[in-house]
Amino acid sequence: MYVILAVIVVIALYIVFIYNGLVRSRQMAEEAWSGIDVQLKRRADLIPNLIETVKGYAAHEKSTLEEVVALRNKAQAVPSGDVVGRAQAEGLLGQALGRVIALAEAYPDLKANQNFAELQASLETMEGELQMARRYYNGAARDLNVKVESFPSNLVAGQFGFAKREYFEITNEADRAVPSVKF
Repeated sequence: MYVILAVIVVIALYIVFIYNGLVRSRQMAEEAWSGIDVQLKRRADLIPNLIETVKGYAAHEKSTLEEVVALRNKAQAVPSGDVVGRAQAEGLLGQALGRVIALAEAYPDLKANQNFAELQASLETMEGELQMARRYYNGAARDLNVKVESFPSNLVAGQFGFAKREYFEITNEADRAVPSVKF
């Protein structure tokens, strides 16, 4: 009788241990996604300043600048939880930003402008921080996904509604291309 009770207690404790590990992994993934969201917001806030600075020098490049603004608005309209949609929208925005930065080659006065140089440096720093946030999120998503799919934690995950997370990655190969920028 005591042996059966001990086995039941051990199994219950093991299930609690697995459940708590799944909760911890889910929270890490949510926190990591929040970090990406913050970096994307910072980048989106920087874009209008960058566009206004470039506008003064490259007035006839209006279509490129309008495209960046439109892509920024589209990226911000993607729901926060839509990892794949957000990755696609942000990939397109990143490409368009690369084209704006490349405009500096055609406008030496713009390249020498202090505001543009500071905005460009801020953007480069932000892109590095965004890349770190993406790595952190993808690592947290991977850890959660392993627990959701591995035995025996998959049994607990299925019972309590834990689901795999999508990775934040660029799916379109054209979006992966680094824009050519020469200074």
